Amino acid sequence: MKIIIIDDDPLVTSSLKTIIEANHIEVLAVGHSGNEAIELYQLWHPDVVLMDIRMSQGNGVKASQHILAADPAAKILFLTTFLDDEYIMEAFKLGIKGYILKQNFDCIVPSLKAVAAGQNVFNTEIISKIPTLKDNKIPSAIEKYELNEKELNFITLVAKGFNNKEIAATLFLSEGTVRNYLSSLLNKLELRDRTQLAIFYYQHLGGE
Repeated sequence: MKIIIIDDDPLVTSSLKTIIEANHIEVLAVGHSGNEAIELYQLWHPDVVLMDIRMSQGNGVKASQHILAADPAAKILFLTTFLDDEYIMEAFKLGIKGYILKQNFDCIVPSLKAVAAGQNVFNTEIISKIPTLKDNKIPSAIEKYELNEKELNFITLVAKGFNNKEIAATLFLSEGTVRNYLSSLLNKLELRDRTQLAIFYYQHLGGE
């Protein structure tokens, strides 16, 4: 795996580079601003961008917008100290692959590997910060998308972090049926993946 690290604190980038390279991950370059993130991505096309979200000279969200506009397949993992609702929702809307907190240091390398493998990685603290809509919007959402009880149960289990095997056991289905059902539901709601389905639950179904 080859990555670039972007953080406006040189001490942080240096420390991260040392730790990450000790785990046999190649750090192609480091940068200290959103603008540098864009330039370095264009130069190196890394497997993953590990980037702080709040920086001078272009923050992580704006840099990600530019990177993803040029390469929709880019994999970006936000690493930050901020639990800011606005930034979190912007990250989800952009299709960022992960958003983890700097204080959860032990999960950085596993998160990089997961994102490189195509998985989405969000700390529990991040998921819990997703804003919910008012209760009076819940019935209209169910009506708008014509969701039945089985679909509502399925969405709830996905949002609660259940994997396919656990969903299959809970709903008495085969894992193959669960995969097909998930694909069908994502298509119905025009969503990309499980993370967006979880966001849908928190936004439209009053998840807590």
